Order: sequence, then C-alpha cells, then structure tokens
Amino acid sequence: MTANPGGDHSLGELADHLNVSTRHLTRLFHDELSTTPARYVENIRFDMARALLDQGHTATQAAALAGFPGYESMRRVFARKLSISPAAYQRRFSTTRRTDLG
Repeated sequence: MTANPGGDHSLGELADHLNVSTRHLTRLFHDELSTTPARYVENIRFDMARALLDQGHTATQAAALAGFPGYESMRRVFARKLSISPAAYQRRFSTTRRTDLG
C-alpha cells in the first residue's frame, strides 16, 4: 500500500490497511468507541464547525473548513444535535460573547 498524501480515510481503505473486512472494522470501532466510524467523523466535523462559528466564520465557511460536503449537510447535523440551525447557534453564541465582554 502506498501513502496517499491527501489521506484516503474511507472505511474500505482503512479496513484494507488493517487487513480486516469493513464489517469487522465497524464492529471493532463500535466495541471500542460505542459509535460507527461515520458518526465518529461526523462528531469531529460538528465540533470543528461549532468552533469555527464561535470564531466568527460564516456557516458556509465553517461547513467547508470542517469537511462537510456542503452547508446543508452541516445544517442537518446541527438540527439533529442541537435542534437549531448553524446561524441560530452563531447568533446565540455571539450574543453570549458580547455579554461576557461588556
């Protein structure tokens, strides 16, 4: 296996690298982390997007920088996890930040 500088981190590539089936890798992942590989990556992207919004990036910028396929994908994750849109999250946070500074 040759190194890919961009890093192919697909489930299939990771399973091949570890010489296990994708099904077995998913089971191992769930046993260790109590989640699926896809949900794990989604959680990392969600945390990164929240941090980017907190820093003042636009929702579109945050989605791209966090690795979401697009804004709509990020919006669905925010809706599922927080029951608000990224823009509503950012408004709520920026209000808190201004209060903390004042």
